[in-house]
Amino acid sequence: MKPMKAALYARVSTHDQQTLPLQQKAMRSYVKKRGWVIAQQIKEVGSGAKMRPQREELLKAARRREIDVIVVWRLDRWGRSLADLVTTLKELSDLGIGFVSLTEAIDLTTASGRALAGMLAVFAEFERDILRERVKAGIAQAREQGKPHGRPRTAAKQARSEDRRSAAA
Repeated sequence: MKPMKAALYARVSTHDQQTLPLQQKAMRSYVKKRGWVIAQQIKEVGSGAKMRPQREELLKAARRREIDVIVVWRLDRWGRSLADLVTTLKELSDLGIGFVSLTEAIDLTTASGRALAGMLAVFAEFERDILRERVKAGIAQAREQGKPHGRPRTAAKQARSEDRRSAAA
């Protein structure tokens, strides 16, 4: 039986953070203990809101089945938000790619880890439903009070409607 091919993904938000070596050392040690081989090691610097090109390349490698498992130091190093985290974990699960977060002791290569991922998905869906209900309630309240809601007019549309009103008067 061939050992699993692991990809290590380490990220810091800014260049002055010094945790990359710590993250990498912990991940390499974990992979060694599991008897896996390191197929890729990714180091990325960037905030959670920005695009992460290295992460996207790693996801492409997973889609091509070049790796069997992704190992991260912490969940917040991988996901940009809860919704992003759940979406990517679901995609990896659907592809049959494992995912391990060392700090939170989440291992989606095990049955209990996959059960935990399912619970995370339920909470993410619950969060989306609550947000949707709040938005609908806010719109209803705005309509009730006669306040405008939705996307604001662009300056050009606003100027045209003011021109029409002036011409009609």
